[in-house]
Amino acid sequence: MAASSTALLTDHYELTMLTAALADGSAERRCTFEVFTRRLPNGRRFGVAAGLGRLLPAIEDFRFPAEQLDRLAAAGVIDARAADYLAGYRFAGDISAYAEGEPYFPYSPILSVTGSFAEAVVLETLVLSVLNHDSAIAAGAARMVVAAGDRPLIEMGSRRTHEQAALACARAAYLVGFSATSNLAAGACYGIPTTGTAAHAFTLLHDSERAAFAAQLDSLGLDTTLLVDTYDISRGIATAIEVAGPGLGAIRIDSGDLAVMAHQSRAQLDSLGATGTRIVVSGDLDEYAIAALAAAPVDSYGAGTAVVTGSGAPTAGLVYKLVEVDGRPVSKRSENKGSPGGAKLGYRRHRASGTATEELVVQQRAGFSPADGDRLLSVPVLRGGRPVAEVSLEQSRTAHRAAMTALPWEALKLSAGEPGLAVSFG
Repeated sequence: MAASSTALLTDHYELTMLTAALADGSAERRCTFEVFTRRLPNGRRFGVAAGLGRLLPAIEDFRFPAEQLDRLAAAGVIDARAADYLAGYRFAGDISAYAEGEPYFPYSPILSVTGSFAEAVVLETLVLSVLNHDSAIAAGAARMVVAAGDRPLIEMGSRRTHEQAALACARAAYLVGFSATSNLAAGACYGIPTTGTAAHAFTLLHDSERAAFAAQLDSLGLDTTLLVDTYDISRGIATAIEVAGPGLGAIRIDSGDLAVMAHQSRAQLDSLGATGTRIVVSGDLDEYAIAALAAAPVDSYGAGTAVVTGSGAPTAGLVYKLVEVDGRPVSKRSENKGSPGGAKLGYRRHRASGTATEELVVQQRAGFSPADGDRLLSVPVLRGGRPVAEVSLEQSRTAHRAAMTALPWEALKLSAGEPGLAVSFG
């Protein structure tokens, strides 16, 4: 596969459908596909749309070099007509989407793709693989941000996932409010602040904990974070302050009962005059563990495994379904897999106070008149295959924060329950 091509990041059946549609003349029928979920993962009250910033460049790179087409034709995946079509493939249709970071609910039309059947159908796998992954990571990470309140969160899950997935995970976590990542590639690609000091291996390398701390302080300065639980936390803290003095920036605790350790560590630090030394905790933290530490004297969190696994929900359950053909609504009616037909728009209804009350999913052709407080969520991102506007990751972070603030408190609870907003169809 050519280095810049994303065209083979797809499933075989996309090209068999394309081949058959080109053969019978239906390939040029104008169609709309929509991305939505029928249900949120168990226990979740909201989803978070993420991945659009990665998806749009991937669609731009969805092109078939000659060597790919030769291989597909030789394998019998496509015929000569399909090979000729794909040789000139460039997506030239329209895409509308929920903004990155926007919360969503069952049947929210978070992305719609309109174009000929031929140009839209082949994007299904690429669209879903990006959005399902990034939206799952973003939703789990957003719950951690809610649980953490005003305390910063650092994403540090690179060692627990695929090396390329690690970049997407860092991006999704930063989108929803994490303050930094440990992944240098994510910092280079997306401008995310990076951070990191030392692991237990650095302490074990030295002949004593004191020597390790002294070396780290000499290299990184007084504002560094010393990992104090390699041997004994209480002794580690005492040694850290003996070496650094009371102006040490922070200590990190990565094991044990973190709530108990945080209280004991705070008391010890204060008794040593290190009242400004911060306490960072890490160690398989998820949203529930973070919530349990709300009353503990913790200054920031490091989260890894739970971030890159979507905090137990590694896919968002999004689907890509044909909803309109030549202006006529079409819908699947399979048991437990039905979906409303017709191209749709998403709106969110709000009280005068700004609190969201309802998700409205309305037919584009229905002549819907928004009421005061209704916010249109489906916005153009591509028209005629060309970007409508560029939105930065920082802008998306700000928009996410505002949208989450508008959700009712029930939507933000960590306990299992119904989706945080009811969805109405019109």
